Amino acid sequence: MKLAVVGGGSTYTPELIDGFARLRDTLPIEELVLVDPAADRLELVGGLARRIFAKQGHPGRIVTTSDVDAGVADADAVLLQLRVGGQAARLNDETWPLECGCVGQETTGAGGLAKALRTVPVVLDIAERVRRTNPDAWIIDFTNPVGIVTRALLNAGHKAVGLCNVAIGFQRKFAKLLDVTPGEVHLDHVGLNHLTWELGVRVGGPEGEDVLPRLLAEHGDAIAADLRMPREIVDRLGSVPSYYLRYFYQHDEVVRELRTKPSRAAEVAEMERQLLAMYGDPALDKKPELLAKRGGAFYSEAAVDLAAALLGGSGSRHQVVNTYNNGTLPFLPDDAVIEVQAKVDGKGATPLPVRRFDALYAGLIANVTAYEHLALEAALQGGRERVFKALLAHPLIGQYEYAEKLTDQLVSHNREHLAWA
Repeated sequence: MKLAVVGGGSTYTPELIDGFARLRDTLPIEELVLVDPAADRLELVGGLARRIFAKQGHPGRIVTTSDVDAGVADADAVLLQLRVGGQAARLNDETWPLECGCVGQETTGAGGLAKALRTVPVVLDIAERVRRTNPDAWIIDFTNPVGIVTRALLNAGHKAVGLCNVAIGFQRKFAKLLDVTPGEVHLDHVGLNHLTWELGVRVGGPEGEDVLPRLLAEHGDAIAADLRMPREIVDRLGSVPSYYLRYFYQHDEVVRELRTKPSRAAEVAEMERQLLAMYGDPALDKKPELLAKRGGAFYSEAAVDLAAALLGGSGSRHQVVNTYNNGTLPFLPDDAVIEVQAKVDGKGATPLPVRRFDALYAGLIANVTAYEHLALEAALQGGRERVFKALLAHPLIGQYEYAEKLTDQLVSHNREHLAWA
């Protein structure tokens, strides 16, 4: 089995490598290709990756290359983990929206739109290269904004499934609180990428007992603290929102915080500098503890599970993924990309029925889905007016004056990445 990771020079990659090494019986990789245009980073990450495999006794071969076509040729699956523009672009995404009093974040609001506009054309170009060299390969997208990027891939006819680590993070936390194994916890996880709620927590599978009420009663303070939301919000919802819902439920408070503290992009850039220095140490043969603070916890387990299921291996039958709606949420179009529990096998991902839903969630989901539709149009066709309309439709912006200013700012800060600008 051959896998390729495009964006393999990312500081995330050792987390992925560690999962591949530990879970080699689930996903028996013979060749792993790390593809990245940044040769200096790729050399450091590739060296550590080989040492991790060797330390854990993995027999697979790790290859590094900057040639996308060569890297993805004959791959059974291609995992995308890109950041077009690097941390410098992320810093911009988190900064200029604040000038209009709007949240600055890399996947939500105006910053998220900027990332989508930079990313979608690049991802589609890579996907076309995969299709030319190996049309049977699965594309697993971990590149944000996952919902928009996955929709672009599916609309273009690619064999693609989107992946996020939010659900597996909740699964692990709830399992610990319940004192059960993670595999026993099934989440009623519903929404869009970075706009989801846990509407049920079932022990023993999809038909198991829903213990969410007990979790909230016994551990509500800890859950709310982890989300950085007041306990009252969680209690009144009766569900556990993704921490990304804080940008919606507490928008103005978050903006005040972001204006008075260092940006997450600056923190991550410093972490990356330290991590790359560590990766260059020939004695290092495991992922460093600092990597846990970088983000992407449990990403490797989720990626291994998904790849194994898509490739006919021993991956879990039910997984939380991003895929076409196809009637699952009846208030959305079929080609909207949702993030829900799905049956995953060699044919792809088929959403499981959603048993509980109400207007409190549906309204916001429908609004953000409309924004994502307009965002994808802007990413594919370009043009200032399309950018403006996407911003105007976003529930965190929505005002004409703000949309006008943010459009100018977005174009100004991203001109080098926008062919039409």
